[in-house]
Amino acid sequence: MASDDPETFDHVTPLSSDDAADTQAVVSAEISALGEEYRRGGTEETQPRIDYRPYRSSILRHPTKDLHHADPETIELWAPAFGHQDVHALEADLTIQHNGDPIGERMIVTGRVLDGAGRPVRNQLVEIWQANSAGRYIHKRDQHPAPIDPNFTGVGRCLTDGDGNYRFTTIKPGPYPWKNHHNAWRPAHIHFSLFGTDFTQRMITQMYFPGDPLFDLDPIYQSIVDPKARERLVATYDHDITEHEWATGYRWDIVLSGSNRTWMEEEDQ
Repeated sequence: MASDDPETFDHVTPLSSDDAADTQAVVSAEISALGEEYRRGGTEETQPRIDYRPYRSSILRHPTKDLHHADPETIELWAPAFGHQDVHALEADLTIQHNGDPIGERMIVTGRVLDGAGRPVRNQLVEIWQANSAGRYIHKRDQHPAPIDPNFTGVGRCLTDGDGNYRFTTIKPGPYPWKNHHNAWRPAHIHFSLFGTDFTQRMITQMYFPGDPLFDLDPIYQSIVDPKARERLVATYDHDITEHEWATGYRWDIVLSGSNRTWMEEEDQ
């Protein structure tokens, strides 16, 4: 029988060498303990912890060696350049990229990209990628038994306008399993990538949906130990964005700097 001590929770026998042994109970107990430790600490953390034990591979997903200066001019000679002529307006609609309609809840996701002073960030390249409505990516490493939608690739991009607005039409993604621990599932989310004035200024984050029951169980979401900072990753349903008999609407603003900035993933080194 399982114990309340996270170190003595029962483990399950892995089905293969690729399966994690820890149960959700073990991971949830670790999440709870770290959250309680944060609440007692009295300090504010607005960004995710680089090494977060419940997220088993977090140690592999950030730099572990000293950073070195690179010549930006040399890098930019080999980096792509983006402009209005390279990004077509239709690329922001992920539901019209194939011959048929994708399956799932059609939705509009829009918002503003802002700096720390609340000023719009204009002409910002915004890219998104996501799973389909069944929680499946178009990727050879995604082999879990959920259907692939032949009419949904799950990638799109746009440029922000003069007021910093971006807008995508897409399908609401489904949750999907991952191998952090036994019976681990990621909450539904959309990945966002934002570029500055050149390829070296790239930031990546994730947008979630309100009321997801997997929030408390997910160590990636919970690696931001401050509840208010976590909430900034969750979009808001907006009925004024919703279109009659066509699509639901969500609003999500992205803040690039300042105390209220949106969490961004660390670049792999």
